[in-house]
Amino acid sequence: MTILFIACVLILAGLVKGVTGMGLPTVAIALLSLRMPPLQAAALLIVPSSVTNIWQLAAGPALYPLFQRFRPLLLAVCIGTCGAGLLGGAPWSGVVLGVALAGYGLLGLTGWRMRVAPSAEPWAGPVAGAITGLLAGVTGVFVMPVAPYLQALNLSKDDLIQALGMAFTVGTLALAVTLTLRGEWHATAAGGSLLALIPSIVGMQLGQWLRDRMAPAVFRRCFFLALLALGLHQLLR
Repeated sequence: MTILFIACVLILAGLVKGVTGMGLPTVAIALLSLRMPPLQAAALLIVPSSVTNIWQLAAGPALYPLFQRFRPLLLAVCIGTCGAGLLGGAPWSGVVLGVALAGYGLLGLTGWRMRVAPSAEPWAGPVAGAITGLLAGVTGVFVMPVAPYLQALNLSKDDLIQALGMAFTVGTLALAVTLTLRGEWHATAAGGSLLALIPSIVGMQLGQWLRDRMAPAVFRRCFFLALLALGLHQLLR
């Protein structure tokens, strides 16, 4: 039953990724944390997240210029992730995950977007990256606050998707290194994570099929409502 539950969660998370272009680790960790600690769920998602994120960042047209622009942010994500992860598992990680999920869901439902002036990028980027890394080192979720921050820069659609893929890829690799140093990422975990790639890809294919048959705005609204509900459930637990 546990294997069936994990497979269904990964298919659902991959479906969300296929429709919206994001959300695979966010949805998967939110649901898997109902049965296991968040970082254990994150370890299971190392391979699916890495493969889908590399695919996403490699598809854009401006990889090197974006890397040059966001290099301080990416470095801060790595430092924050490793710093939080090396402290060990936190008993309050579920609370942090609940706050992050509920906050992102509420932000998405309201449609509010902040604005970051170009002159503020040199300090705002590293701050957003460090906070994202710290949260991810505890929960395994890299979405807050880096996703709202990048959306606030008025990037083109392609650049935004590629920048998100870059941040998620760097964060996932940093988390993999941290879990390895802590002894939580080993041959057995790597094998399970590799197998998790199969239902994730199946879900992505279903999501891409559904994207052509469903209004993206409706799906995004359902996506953010689900994140808000899962976050509140985590907090109540």
